[in-house]
Amino acid sequence: MTMSTSPLSPKNLIFKTNNTDEKIYVREQHGVFQQIRRSLAFVLIALFILIPFIQYDNRQAIYIDLVQQQMHIFAFTLFPQDLVIFSLLLIFSAFLLFYLTHLYGRIWCGFTCPQTIWMLLFNWVERRIEGTHHQSKALDKQALNLNKLAKKTVKHAIWLSISLLTALVFISYFVPVNELYYPFFTYTLSSTATYWVVFFAVCTYINAGWIKEKMCQHMCPYSRFQSVMFDQSTKLVTYDATRGEKRGKRKRSQEKPAGLGDCVDCDLCVQVCPVGIDIRNGLQYECINCGLCVDACNSTMTKFNYKPGLIAFTAQQLNNSNIKKHISYGVAVILTLIAMMVWAVSWQSYDVNILRDRQALYNINHAGKVENTYLFKIRNKSASQKRYEITLTGLHNINIVGGSIVTIQPNALKVISITLESLQPQPKRVNNFSFNIKDTQSNTMITKESAFYSRNDG
Repeated sequence: MTMSTSPLSPKNLIFKTNNTDEKIYVREQHGVFQQIRRSLAFVLIALFILIPFIQYDNRQAIYIDLVQQQMHIFAFTLFPQDLVIFSLLLIFSAFLLFYLTHLYGRIWCGFTCPQTIWMLLFNWVERRIEGTHHQSKALDKQALNLNKLAKKTVKHAIWLSISLLTALVFISYFVPVNELYYPFFTYTLSSTATYWVVFFAVCTYINAGWIKEKMCQHMCPYSRFQSVMFDQSTKLVTYDATRGEKRGKRKRSQEKPAGLGDCVDCDLCVQVCPVGIDIRNGLQYECINCGLCVDACNSTMTKFNYKPGLIAFTAQQLNNSNIKKHISYGVAVILTLIAMMVWAVSWQSYDVNILRDRQALYNINHAGKVENTYLFKIRNKSASQKRYEITLTGLHNINIVGGSIVTIQPNALKVISITLESLQPQPKRVNNFSFNIKDTQSNTMITKESAFYSRNDG
């Protein structure tokens, strides 16, 4: 079942998958969209590899410590209670992705998805070792011989090396680089870390080297529901059947035969497609909007002196007719950004939790004075040692027994017991008194309400 090439009605954007079990031999293609993709891939892979090597204050700048349940991002240390920012970040990314999908279809899949980047990287290696897609196909059909064995061995060795490097880089976000690379290659890395390196290396090798387009066709949920975000203004890779049909082969030197359209039936659009579909059959949900067929078709049109754009990113309606969707996505993105900024402004470099003594409401000491005991849990989330001063608001004739200054090491949790002593009996329980915990360096303060019980409380 395929779609009529015109119009692009949203209700017609789900189609039968390309049911083929044959291996797809992707032809290499040069062009504008291929250059954009390779540039983006280079930048993203470089960032992925280099970020764990960035150092800040004598430690890894970006590091997720699963054992201590901490995430270090330069000067910031985030704990589980701070991970609301990641929920907001994921919500922001989701709305942004949905909006881009509404505008340009599956450009995430075609240009920045890790599966696509690694799949085309593996294909690039295959083309360097086995030759063109035709040569690679012919090699697979050959009986096993020394030449075939050598090429396949080299190709898979390189694939495995890339997979291992990918796994090591990924694990370096959870294990410091100075404790990962050298110990791994000298067989001194812990068995747990080694297991996960091998696990992700195998996953990368299988996904990018063997599963390839099947991940996009059958496993990725995004390909299944992305069509609900399309409308008539969405720019998708489409074939202009009115101009291209009736398709037919011809020589470059001859005039276009009567009764034929601009499509020369070269099949390059099919040969360069990473998921093996024919865009001339209409939009299929397997299409990842990578634009490789656009580059291939435009190169052919140039050779025949035809106008480019027979296959192009087009929309049925160029005007933004559905203004409500633009407003909805825009409001959602802006509100999420505001929530993130509010969190950033209100974020403190330390947390305080106060619990009353559960054994007794109050105690009478040897001097006959009333005492209340409180358990303080203060977490220093900064990368430097901090001193905190504890003061009271709303209580009179009450002393803090012992010191009111607490020193805590970087990224440490300290549990202390604070006792308040009344200089005279309190008439009733005080509900509005507060503990003030001030960072003496930044002068920031956290206020926590509590209650003081006396012997006159009923």
